[in-house]
Amino acid sequence: MQPVGIVLVSHSPQLAAGLSGLLDQLGVPAGAVVTAAGTADGSIGTSYDATVLALKKADHGRGVIVLPDLGSSVLTSRAVLDDHPRPDVVLVDAPFVEGAVAAAVTAATGADLDTVADAARRARHVAKL
Repeated sequence: MQPVGIVLVSHSPQLAAGLSGLLDQLGVPAGAVVTAAGTADGSIGTSYDATVLALKKADHGRGVIVLPDLGSSVLTSRAVLDDHPRPDVVLVDAPFVEGAVAAAVTAATGADLDTVADAARRARHVAKL
């Protein structure tokens, strides 16, 4: 069974690729994490169309969480979800790296959408020191 999908919406293609690579190294199943990062010409920014496409690619029937990095990636994610509302797609307010790791590891266990989204949110409160 495929896990809950995760879409990383970032201003930086390099940041999103690095985080996606980290998740791959942690053993997240292929296709579970999809990035929407940068603009069509590869510049820094966010893309509505790339976010729509990433949602489609990440959807394997168990729902999708969307993790934006900051600023306009949140606005872009909200615009996409406002235009394409679905009860099984959740925009999550969580730290980008820690939230993605927590969500991906939880999703890999077969957890449901609510549990994966909660894992990402809880990552905000994990102390580093």
